[in-house]
Amino acid sequence: ADVTLTVGKGEFVYLTGPSGAGKSTLLRLIFCATRPSRGQLLVGGRNIARLRRSAIPYLRRNMGVVFQDFKLLQHRSVEQNVAVSLEILGLPRREVRRRTYAVLKQVGLAHRLGHRPRQLAGGEQQRVAIARALVAEPQILLCDEPTGNLDGERAAEIMELLAAANARGTT
Repeated sequence: ADVTLTVGKGEFVYLTGPSGAGKSTLLRLIFCATRPSRGQLLVGGRNIARLRRSAIPYLRRNMGVVFQDFKLLQHRSVEQNVAVSLEILGLPRREVRRRTYAVLKQVGLAHRLGHRPRQLAGGEQQRVAIARALVAEPQILLCDEPTGNLDGERAAEIMELLAAANARGTT
């Protein structure tokens, strides 16, 4: 299917449609997890459809991603799962701990930082994934059904977190 979509810097966009319409595929294309078969995909003015594989990690440093299946590291604690992106960026340990705790507090999971993902309920795992995506204050945040497993109250809280990230400049 052909897709033409423009999202301006700082916009907050919801993409809706029936199951199988290609919403997750579009996110995977933007994140460079899938290569387009044709056409262009411009992110920040760069055609990422032609990006060298070695350049993909640099592109992703400016993105936060919440996957539908969370992709949490099962052998690491909640704190370690959230901190990993800050560690990759090379932030000082004290700053990593401060920011990790702050974002876990925002998603209501500061009391679970020592737990492993398998010790958490599905909605809690989802909030860990959202915290991990937000902690590095990305320029672009991609979320695949970020409120799918949450009750109405938690879903509203997550939407508030995403709106607050957008208000700070995240697209």
